[in-house]
Amino acid sequence: MWSKLLIFNQIIKQLFFGLALLLFINTTNAQDASVEKSTYGIQTGFLGIWAHNESKLSNSIALRSELGLDAGIYSENFVGSRSFIMVPALTLEPRWYYNLNKRVSKQRRIDGNSGNFISIKTTYHPDMVIGSLPEYTVFISDITIIPTWGIRRNVGKHFTYETGIGIGYYHLFKKDNVIIFDDRNGVAVNLHLRLGYRF
Repeated sequence: MWSKLLIFNQIIKQLFFGLALLLFINTTNAQDASVEKSTYGIQTGFLGIWAHNESKLSNSIALRSELGLDAGIYSENFVGSRSFIMVPALTLEPRWYYNLNKRVSKQRRIDGNSGNFISIKTTYHPDMVIGSLPEYTVFISDITIIPTWGIRRNVGKHFTYETGIGIGYYHLFKKDNVIIFDDRNGVAVNLHLRLGYRF
């Protein structure tokens, strides 16, 4: 258990060191193009709905905060009954929009933070479920930390689409009197395609 916590601690330190290095490099290089000072929106995808804000940290780095509902389907086995559930999701995600100057030089849009990005997506799911689960089933809260590459584009004045992919780490928070059959730590994947509206 302690070795897993030490590995988790090392991963966190390396991710934040990498982000600090990106921020340092970004602030030492003069840039013309810039992310928005603050932008708000809502997005929906195949598995949920989310409201977000992106606040400017530097010309090419924004901090995205997000509150939403991640959806899923619960089934005890392949032939048993299935339940549709939704779980609250709280996300903090520093994003480095690395190609803003290139987009401006090619006369492409960057409003609403339209560009390619690299991020560290950190999401917490509390042990709350909207929907029905069997009485003997408990949802266990978790946290995921996933380095992600993605793109965000505008369609018209207010509509956006976004896609991203990443591989990272998850940790389940054990509860008393609950048996976890799988490992409490493991590999997490972020694969998303979202449509949105920007205010």
